[in-house]
Amino acid sequence: MFVTRVFGRTLLAAAKSETSGAAAAAASTAKTAYNPLEEFFEADRSPDEDKPVVYGRSWKASELRLKSWDDLNKLWYVLLKEKNMLMTQRQMLNAQNLRFPNPERIPKVRKSMCRIKQVLTERAIEDPDPRRSAEMKRMINAL
Repeated sequence: MFVTRVFGRTLLAAAKSETSGAAAAAASTAKTAYNPLEEFFEADRSPDEDKPVVYGRSWKASELRLKSWDDLNKLWYVLLKEKNMLMTQRQMLNAQNLRFPNPERIPKVRKSMCRIKQVLTERAIEDPDPRRSAEMKRMINAL
């Protein structure tokens, strides 16, 4: 969900810059310079939208067992960014005495992260080399 939102913004920005002239593209890129702190905030939606936004479910352990170590590592950091974004948004809205929309998203992200750790621990236990298994367990516990 987070990845599609980022790619959607990138593709939308690319489409806008292709349709406008070179001078307009230079002016628009000057206005919308990349700010890494923007990743901590969700894209604004107008409250007038009548369709409720449906968010995905948490990852199942059976699905995660099919993924490679690298894929799980990438997914861990995507979920970590999503969790940080949600926690930042919740804190910001709480400071303004506003309601946090869709609070069920945070437990879904946490549950997915716990399941990744579970799958990686299972793989570490199954490893026949005790040194490598201990090293993998240390890495997993450091997450």
